[in-house]
Amino acid sequence: MSWKINGTAFVIEPSTFQWLERDSHGEDGWGHPVYVAPREFELKWDWLSPTGVSQLQSFFNAIGSTGTAVVEIPKYASPAYVFWEYSGCVLREPTWGNYFATNQLNCTLLITNIRT
Repeated sequence: MSWKINGTAFVIEPSTFQWLERDSHGEDGWGHPVYVAPREFELKWDWLSPTGVSQLQSFFNAIGSTGTAVVEIPKYASPAYVFWEYSGCVLREPTWGNYFATNQLNCTLLITNIRT
């Protein structure tokens, strides 16, 4: 049970994480909301060491803008805290905040195209 991207465990676990809500694209003829199929998952770190920053950037660089990743994250809508493997996921480029004592603050990684 650990955080992984393409089989590699994170050196530092995220401070917070969440499944993001899907946007509604209107309603069908019966009044039900229509959503896009893929979901998104956001991971945030209050701070990351240079090793953690390097690892996140390496995850992104390995697939760039053309590849997909296999991620192991908490299962969607599961009452138990269990990890699940999702394939065909896309990583957005990590974002970083300010530096403090050689560490990067407010780091975010967004995983998209998750089929649940």
